[in-house]
Amino acid sequence: MNLGRQTTLRNPAILSGFGVHSNAAVTIILHPAEADTGIVFRRTGLPGHAAREIAAHWSRVTMTELCTMIGDNTRASIATIEHLLAAFLGLGIDNVLVEIDGPEVPIMDGSAARFVDLIDDAGIETLSAPCRYIKVIKPVRVESGQAFCELRPTEGARATGLRLDVDIDFASSVIGQQRKTVDLAPTIFRRELARARTFGFLADVERLWKAGFALGASLENTVALQSDRVLNPEGLRYADEFVRHKILDAVGDLALAGRRIIGLFRSHCGGHRMNVAVLRALFSDPSAFEYVDALPVRPVAAHPVATGVVLSA
Repeated sequence: MNLGRQTTLRNPAILSGFGVHSNAAVTIILHPAEADTGIVFRRTGLPGHAAREIAAHWSRVTMTELCTMIGDNTRASIATIEHLLAAFLGLGIDNVLVEIDGPEVPIMDGSAARFVDLIDDAGIETLSAPCRYIKVIKPVRVESGQAFCELRPTEGARATGLRLDVDIDFASSVIGQQRKTVDLAPTIFRRELARARTFGFLADVERLWKAGFALGASLENTVALQSDRVLNPEGLRYADEFVRHKILDAVGDLALAGRRIIGLFRSHCGGHRMNVAVLRALFSDPSAFEYVDALPVRPVAAHPVATGVVLSA
């Protein structure tokens, strides 16, 4: 990844599958895009309507229950965008047009691995335009009961990337308490995060079906838990696959900032709703961030500083 210049795909790439919630068949085509385009979805296949473009941006989020959805529920929307967006941000892809003919990004195996393969097949093109980052300069925080998400500054002139520090706490002994910290970079994303799958409890399935969720969920795309055991015959891909997937989701949601972030993301028992809420908190306070030109150095460990805004999620 070139930290100083924007990127796009070298060639188009195509992938088909079905949505984990809608169970609808869908095809996506990734197209190269010009500098400063960002990530934009073009929703096709709308009955009686022309294609509609929806920017992958926090201001376009319409739902955060069990997945992240953008668009307009009365005209066009796209759900479960987080794993694809995580692959873009994790691999340092700034500009892509995602053509999609259904209401939901395909779930594939429940991780971002197939999207990484798709990007690798397309190749990455470095553009002449420079990158601009969003640098967090004052902490912002959202809370919901004991859960919280926050974005904080990182110290030092060499702090030029995004660090994610995430912990979860489930009553199930299969999950329990897990915590992991990563500095986001393509090699780390590929090795530590991309293959971590979504997960759910069998006891929740009937309720989710009645609510219109998880209609396409199976052992092929979800780590299924029953009481204190994993039902998937192959078991887990990582001993702490659950917290790794939570980080993967956070990376995808933070991609909705529209630019790469310089700062520390900290989450305790968070999720899509709080991930998006902390972006809203950041951008609601112009004194909490600034736009900076990219610096071609690697991120280093940093420590939280100062005090800042606290909002309710």
